[in-house]
Amino acid sequence: MLLAMFTEGAASLEKHAKRVDALNVFPVPDGDTGTNMSLTIRSGVKEMNQSYSASASEVAKRFSKGLLMGARGNSGVILSQLFRGFAKGIEQKQELDGTHLADALDAG
Repeated sequence: MLLAMFTEGAASLEKHAKRVDALNVFPVPDGDTGTNMSLTIRSGVKEMNQSYSASASEVAKRFSKGLLMGARGNSGVILSQLFRGFAKGIEQKQELDGTHLADALDAG
């Protein structure tokens, strides 16, 4: 579930990176937030795909590590920290149900 969710999320962010770039206007319109987030999340997907574990906890942990190691700009670092909290929120979980997913999002 998480593998597909993260992979599809990365594809969607990459598709819409320019729209996210255009949203960034404070404090200066540097126009790279979507690009940085897309590159960061791509690093997370790459790291996640190097694992053969089906454990939700392990997938989230590897995704989070990949985000941190490949973080681009402030938005990438912030994104990596959100998913670090997400991964901590599901430690030791083999599978996720709706409650676990909600708890992980809350932890993020």
